[in-house]
Amino acid sequence: MKIIEQAEEFAERKQTFKTTSERIEASREVKDLILSLNDIYKKDKDPEIMELMKRLTAVKQKIEKRLKGRP
Repeated sequence: MKIIEQAEEFAERKQTFKTTSERIEASREVKDLILSLNDIYKKDKDPEIMELMKRLTAVKQKIEKRLKGRP
């Protein structure tokens, strides 16, 4: 369950992305983690995995909102 450990570490990590490239990299990383967790969830149907995916999705949305900037 290396994917789950990576996802938990990412969710607990302090989210300070100074540059745009750091934000893009973090967005891609969290997207890959969410998709990998989704594959595991399809097999196991573990509610803890779903909660972890929800937390990661919230982090991803914050990162992408910051990337898009103000209109």
